[in-house]
Amino acid sequence: MTDLIPELTPTAANSNALTADTPIMAFAQLQLADPIAKAVAEMGYETMTPIQAQAIPVVLAGKDVMGAAQTGTGKTAAFALPLLQRMMKHDNPSTSPARHPVRALVLLPTRELADQVAQQVKLYAKYTNLRSAVVFGGMDMKPQTLELKKGVEILVATPGRLLDHIEAKNAVLNQVEYVVLDEADRMLDIGFLPDLQRILSHLPKQRTTLLFSATFSPEIKRLANSYLQNPVTIETARSNATASTVEQHFYSVPEDGKRHALHQILKTRGMKQAFVFVNSKLGCARLARSLEHEGLKTAALHGDKSQDERLKALESFKKGEVDLLVCTDVAARGLDIKDVPAVFNFDIPFNAEDYVHRIGRTGRAGAAGLAVTFVGGGNDARLLADIEKLIKTKIDLEAIEFDEDSPDIRKQGRINDGRRMYAQDENRGESGGGDNGRSGGRNEGRQGGRSEGRTESRGPRDDSTPRAPRREYSRPAQAPRDPFFDKPYEEPAAADVAAMPSWEASARPANRGISANIKPKRKVAALFKTE
Repeated sequence: MTDLIPELTPTAANSNALTADTPIMAFAQLQLADPIAKAVAEMGYETMTPIQAQAIPVVLAGKDVMGAAQTGTGKTAAFALPLLQRMMKHDNPSTSPARHPVRALVLLPTRELADQVAQQVKLYAKYTNLRSAVVFGGMDMKPQTLELKKGVEILVATPGRLLDHIEAKNAVLNQVEYVVLDEADRMLDIGFLPDLQRILSHLPKQRTTLLFSATFSPEIKRLANSYLQNPVTIETARSNATASTVEQHFYSVPEDGKRHALHQILKTRGMKQAFVFVNSKLGCARLARSLEHEGLKTAALHGDKSQDERLKALESFKKGEVDLLVCTDVAARGLDIKDVPAVFNFDIPFNAEDYVHRIGRTGRAGAAGLAVTFVGGGNDARLLADIEKLIKTKIDLEAIEFDEDSPDIRKQGRINDGRRMYAQDENRGESGGGDNGRSGGRNEGRQGGRSEGRTESRGPRDDSTPRAPRREYSRPAQAPRDPFFDKPYEEPAAADVAAMPSWEASARPANRGISANIKPKRKVAALFKTE
């Protein structure tokens, strides 16, 4: 195995901190096993990215790694390829599940990211006998259980569903040799720390632990100190930095003008596809419906969607069947969709670190990208200041210029964004008095409506044209009112009461001078008689 491990550079051998100064190597220099090298060559990998060039030799040496890199720089290959290389000693064609225990565990925060990483691992290992599987929530456990029972060496999972399989005795982790925590900061943000602690308690003490993330917070460093043993810190970019290939713009736009600005930028730049990020699931669904009604092929991706719906939306976007993918931050982590030209922050993220992940969906693998953020009112100024502090860059707001011939979608009648908005009728009632004035105002208010279309098609009315006689309708005569119902209530006479049926007379309360609705006081036996 030692002949497969390239010699480490002096920096990696003598220090626990690596920087981007490490020279970039070619994949051919790694001396990977033939099945892995063949798969890598088929995928078109030639030159390693900085995070791959620094992390792969360290992982091959069996050391713990704490890696920080920008999104889209190939972190998946940085940990998957060396793990597969080290696990080739366990490669065997046996069909027995006992010969294929779980030896590598990869934990990720979201279902989409877990599915993406699992697909990449399968591509890397397709010429080997190493088995891999993915388990995440939102799906039936039975197919996942059957796959785990067959035996897998590489298990990709989200923490919640993995705990379900551990409790059901479907996943045995006592032979795990490698653990990968990818997007660890996101897992802590959404409250997975207790789940991570429970999962790590089921693993052997002697293992190699790899922690990768685009951002490093103090909480991440505390987690690394707890579960990593003398980790080698690899930083290929300044912490929380954005990619230099992404062009960033911040436009000052009122809340009701953001959709108009989105249309304007798409038209001006000639863009075919883009991510549109919002902060809430309800806002995501409403915005997707509005953009769909305005002629854009749109899909929504948020946490209330079923797993099948989320996967179908992603697949449609990858195939180019969808123009805009409106999503919450569930899609802001790690999703690798090639050639996405732009990202729109329709809402500024509440967490400044999410901004780094959002704009990382474009400009991947060194390609150019565009990130546009709409700044409105409310708390946007405070959230913008947080982003400015995080990325350590002065942000200048720009004013967007709308084309004169571009119709303002705010004046196209009702929009389906959860609020009823109608066009302002500036000329309501100015076309004359009486019925004609009201009709004119109504037609002008509903631009593009049926009333306006009929009025324009008929043309101006000629007063010399004789009008048809107007039909007169008369209301039907009302029936005479019975004066009996106008009389006040009168107590029936004693003779009338005597003539009443027995059941009706008994139901009538005795006239005690009080209301019949007031119940008499209940008589209760007393122990002592009082004078």
